[in-house]
Amino acid sequence: MRPWTLFTAAVGLGLYLVAVNHDLYDLTSPPSFAWHILLRKTYSIVAFVLVGYLSRRVFAEWGRRLPPLGCILLVALYSGAIEIGQALTGSNEALGWSAFDIACGAAGGLLASLIPAPEPAVKD
Repeated sequence: MRPWTLFTAAVGLGLYLVAVNHDLYDLTSPPSFAWHILLRKTYSIVAFVLVGYLSRRVFAEWGRRLPPLGCILLVALYSGAIEIGQALTGSNEALGWSAFDIACGAAGGLLASLIPAPEPAVKD
């Protein structure tokens, strides 16, 4: 396995596990904090930018480019997978919030696509 691919898989899995673990999720932004929802949405977008950027690195590592729309869709799908995982682990979040969270994933993918792209590696 290539280094960026392995690193990205580890980061993606780690962020996913934090997002679906209610105790860790609440620890990162305690519900008692008045602005906890804004804090969660803000750092979720930052995490989605990271996932999008790392995904672009993976594509480059494999000699491909991830176009902006592809990055947006990929990260939105990742966000959707988190929403499914949260629903399966007992989240009772309303559908509107889940849709908003997926939109945050798309926004993170868009922001990641604005970061200068790594050049694709030369194929062996």
